[in-house]
Amino acid sequence: MALKDAFGLAFSGATEAGFTPYSQAVRELQCFIGDPVGSVDHAIAENPGFVMAHVFKGYLFGLATERDATAVARACHEAALPLAATAREEAHVSALGHLAGGRWHEAARILEGIAIDAPLDAVALQVGHQIDFFTGNARMLRDRIARALPSWQNDMPGYHAMLGMQAFGLEEMGEYALAEKLGRTAVEIEPRDGWAQHAVAHVMEMQSRQRDGIAWMRADPEAWTKESFLQVHNWWHLALFHYDLGETDQVLALYDGPIYGAPSTMALNMVDASAILWRLYLGGVDVGNRWTALAANWPKVGAGNYAFNDAHAMMAFVGAGLDAPARTLLDAQREAMHGTDDNAAFTRDVGHPLTRAIKAFGEGKYTEVVRLIRPIRAIAHRFGGSHAQRDVIDLTLIEAALRAGDGALARTLTAERSMARPDSPLSALFLRRASDLSEN
Repeated sequence: MALKDAFGLAFSGATEAGFTPYSQAVRELQCFIGDPVGSVDHAIAENPGFVMAHVFKGYLFGLATERDATAVARACHEAALPLAATAREEAHVSALGHLAGGRWHEAARILEGIAIDAPLDAVALQVGHQIDFFTGNARMLRDRIARALPSWQNDMPGYHAMLGMQAFGLEEMGEYALAEKLGRTAVEIEPRDGWAQHAVAHVMEMQSRQRDGIAWMRADPEAWTKESFLQVHNWWHLALFHYDLGETDQVLALYDGPIYGAPSTMALNMVDASAILWRLYLGGVDVGNRWTALAANWPKVGAGNYAFNDAHAMMAFVGAGLDAPARTLLDAQREAMHGTDDNAAFTRDVGHPLTRAIKAFGEGKYTEVVRLIRPIRAIAHRFGGSHAQRDVIDLTLIEAALRAGDGALARTLTAERSMARPDSPLSALFLRRASDLSEN
């Protein structure tokens, strides 16, 4: 007879000895803390036939957006396939197979079905939410959780994570007031919930509330950094607030400290490092040799695996002045576009033209940058990330228009940005530069 958890969900092949570390792994992922891989490995060691332990491990690696990690996800899927499973668990195995095969949208659809039938399946909800993020599906970021939330009670384990995910989805849909309220409530329930912490930071970023954002992030950094594998991304959010205020020294101090002071080879961390340095690069800030160490790590991720990563790798290659890996990256993207997985479309629709535009910017071909970016702005969500992350596309386009001397386009783009972010010092700076351009 299958073991049942506190929500009444059955877990085939599990005993208490295996289920306890599995539950710990789930909690660690919900807070983005600790070592969920180590915890779920313990569960598998205790119960080799525990199908959801294999699936959960596969999800962890499948969501890493790295080639070597994807190979581990495929191995986990193979291990799970022959094991005894309920219909719900079989659906999870299928979802993992699609994720490991690069079929992100199909995995998301299967997880959606699981959560419709079992709204208390926290793993289905969180993994689906993460896939919605990686595929840029803002509506499902909100609605996947909204559908399940009525089934949750505030005394249930993991309730904070539901609120934190709902907060992020609301923010991505522009529903800022409720997003902030739910995000703050989640952090009050569980101060170590890094995703909820980051959801509130996103609200403040989109509303250009830089001082509020700095205060929010600096109020209790111990809570959201302790043993957190999301901490680099949250430090990045703090750096964004300082960047918008023009506080370059603070941005560089954060880069040299918690963002990339200890160079990471994790793609998600390198994305943040590239993204903040590129913003400084656009502003003409000399960042010294910081690009060099970052660029050296990017090839380890593997080009052409996830288009969003590729664009950020190109930023590092351009910043470091490395033409050979830049050309290798573009070749890998051309090959990826012939694939049958979802990344073929991510790359074709957005990733490849954007990556070419970043290279063109480094070569001073600003008119070419404009030509490449303008058609993809409205569909950029298709290759993943958040509004805050994809803002780098607009920043690159505005800077290219200014440097190309295209006064009409520069005025148009800066007026647009000022409407969206009226309280942003950076918006005001762009407006002044566009005005100066038109007067000369």
